[in-house]
Amino acid sequence: MKYIKNAVGKLIPEEIGGKRLKGFKGAFATKPEGKRYAKKIKFTTPWEEKLLGSIEEAIKKVGLKDGMTISFHHHFRNGDKVGNMVVDAIAEMGIKNITLAPSSMFPVHDSMLEHIKNGVITRIEGGCVRSEIGKAVSRGLLSEPVRVRTHGGRTRAVEAGEIHIDVAFIGAPCADQQGNANGVHGPSACGPLGFAINDALYADNVVIITDHLVEYPATPITIPQSQVDYVVEVDSIGDPEGILDKSTNPTTNPTLLEMAENVANLLEHLGYIKDGFSFQAGAGSISLAAVQFINEMLKDKGAVASFAMGGITGHIVDMLHEGTLRKILDAQAFDLKAVRSLLEDDDHIEVSHYLFGNPHSKGCIVNHQDTCFLGATEIDVNFNINVNTFSNGYLLKPSGGHPDAAAGSKLTIGIAPLVRKIYPVVREEVTSVTTPGETVDVIITDYGIAVNPRNKEVYRKLKESELNIVDIHQLQKEAYERTGGPPEVKKGDKIIGLIEYRDGTIIDVVHQVIEE
Repeated sequence: MKYIKNAVGKLIPEEIGGKRLKGFKGAFATKPEGKRYAKKIKFTTPWEEKLLGSIEEAIKKVGLKDGMTISFHHHFRNGDKVGNMVVDAIAEMGIKNITLAPSSMFPVHDSMLEHIKNGVITRIEGGCVRSEIGKAVSRGLLSEPVRVRTHGGRTRAVEAGEIHIDVAFIGAPCADQQGNANGVHGPSACGPLGFAINDALYADNVVIITDHLVEYPATPITIPQSQVDYVVEVDSIGDPEGILDKSTNPTTNPTLLEMAENVANLLEHLGYIKDGFSFQAGAGSISLAAVQFINEMLKDKGAVASFAMGGITGHIVDMLHEGTLRKILDAQAFDLKAVRSLLEDDDHIEVSHYLFGNPHSKGCIVNHQDTCFLGATEIDVNFNINVNTFSNGYLLKPSGGHPDAAAGSKLTIGIAPLVRKIYPVVREEVTSVTTPGETVDVIITDYGIAVNPRNKEVYRKLKESELNIVDIHQLQKEAYERTGGPPEVKKGDKIIGLIEYRDGTIIDVVHQVIEE
C-alpha cells in the first residue's frame, strides 16, 4: 500500500478498497469540481396516495435491494427509534450488504451491532460511530473503514454524489399524507430537521416516518411533499428526552467556570463583545457557561449580538428572550427549551446543515461568524484538535460541526482542561486530527491560555492583557509531568476509520486497536 503525507503530517493511503483517496492539503486548498448530483425525475398523478401501512411496505415500494445505501438522522440523538425500526425491518426482509449513511449514531443504535455481525450492514459512512458499535469497529469488525464526516462536509458529499443515498428514511414529528413535514409539532417534537433537509433533496427515494399525521397541509413546511415518495405512520419515532445530555448544562466546577469566564474576558479584550457580535458555542458545559458570561457582558454594555448559530440550547434562547441576541440560526436542538422556542419565537430560525457549513457552496453561515468556542478531546503543540478518538485509540465520537465552525469563524477558541483523569489533553501529537491547527487561534485551559503563533495580532493584543498567556509547549510539558504522558496504545496495520475534512480530503486515518 502506497502512502502520501498530508498537510498535517499524517500518512494517508493512496487508495483503500479500490477507491482513491485525496490527502488533506490545507483548510482552503481544495476547490470543488463537477456538478451537483441529480436524482431521477418522478411523475405523480393528481390525488395519488403516498400513505403506506408499514415500513416494510415502504421498503418494497422504493425497491431497496442488497448493496444499497440508506440514511437516517439524529434529530432525537439518543432518543431515536427510526434507525433501529428501519434496519430491523430490512433484516427481517432478508436484505443484506447495506451501507448506512446516518448523520450520526448513538448508544440507542447499539442493537444494530448484530446486524453488522450478520452481514445486513457492511459499511458505515457519513456521520460517526459511538458506544458498542464504535468499540467493535475500532477492534476491526468491518472489512471497510468507517468514513467520518463533518456536518457541512456530509452535506457536501451528498450533493457531490460521493454519498449516493438510495433511500432516506426521515423521522418527522409532524407530517401530512403527502409528506409535508416539520419537527415542531406533535408529541415527539424535536425542533429543526437540519440534517434531513439535504438528504430529502438529493436521495433517490425519500420515506417520511411520523407518529403525528395531520390534515393536509402540515405547516410549517420543512420537508416539502415535492421531495417525498412515501409516508408511514408508526406509534413513536423517538423520545425527545433523549435529546438531552448531561453535558448540556453549564459547569458549576469553579476551575472550569474560571475557564469559561476567560473565554468571555478574552473576547472582551479583543473587542468582540459589542453590537452585532456573532458566535457559535459548543454544547459542552464550559462553552455553555461562557455563553452566560457573554450574556452578562452584553447586558452591562447595553449591546445586542446579531446571531448565534448552533446546536441550540435554552441558554441561547435566554439571550433572545432577554434582548441580548437578535436572531438564532438553528439546525439542531440540544434541549427541549430550544425545541419550544423554534415553534414560538419568530427570530428563532430553522436552517439546514448545508447552509450551516457546506464549504463548496455559494456561502455558508460559518463564514460570517465572529467567533466559535468549542471543546476538545485532545490538543497538540501545533494546535491540531482531536474530537474523534479517545486517548486509548477507540473511534467513538463525531466530527460534528467542529471543523466547519473553526474554518469559517474569524476567531476560533478551543477549550479543554489540561488533564482528564489520568490522561494529558495537551499533547505533543493528538491521537487523531479532526480540526487542523491552522484554523485554531487560541487554546484555553485551566493552566493558562496559548495563542497560535500564526495569529500574531491576537498574540500581541493578548500579551497586553491580564490573562495568563503561556506557550503551548509549556502546557504540554505540564500535562505530561502531571500524568506521565500519553498511554501506550497497541495498534494494528488495518485502517478502521477515515477522518474526512469538510472538503472531502482525508485529514487522518484511525488504525485498529489491538487489545492485550
